[in-house]
Amino acid sequence: MEIRDLSEFLRYFEKIHQRTTRVIACIPPDKINWTYGEGKFTLGDLVRHIATIERFMFAETVAGRPSRYAGCGPELAESYEQVLALRERLHTESLDIFSQLAPEDLQRKCTTPEGSLIAVWKWLRAMVEHEIHHRGQIYLYLGLLDIPTPPLYGLTSEQVRERSLA
Repeated sequence: MEIRDLSEFLRYFEKIHQRTTRVIACIPPDKINWTYGEGKFTLGDLVRHIATIERFMFAETVAGRPSRYAGCGPELAESYEQVLALRERLHTESLDIFSQLAPEDLQRKCTTPEGSLIAVWKWLRAMVEHEIHHRGQIYLYLGLLDIPTPPLYGLTSEQVRERSLA
């Protein structure tokens, strides 16, 4: 999928953000620092990581600046409420940066932290894929905790099967 229209992309990206928000809302506040294993991301780390990578790596890079990503630990936001507030604040900052892109900027090359040159539209697409990947991890973590999560598009797999022709 090539991103050709910035406003269309921003509408799409907001839908991605809203889906992630719905699953994050399922995290019990007392589980924000839960992880399945020592040295692995906690639920809070995952939420902070999505937010900080979006803002400090992807947004900085498309703005023509080097990545400023410095991690996603609890020193950034510790409590459930602080984590949610950080996520929304950084997302708003990212949207402000993305909204300043001109249509021709989508074809411009940006330099990734690895030093590769990539079209801005491809880098934005990678950002969406990154968020979806980590959203999947949040679903998995919540499943390990037996915490119900919302279906991604309105129906569960079982509901789709029930409504399908057999």
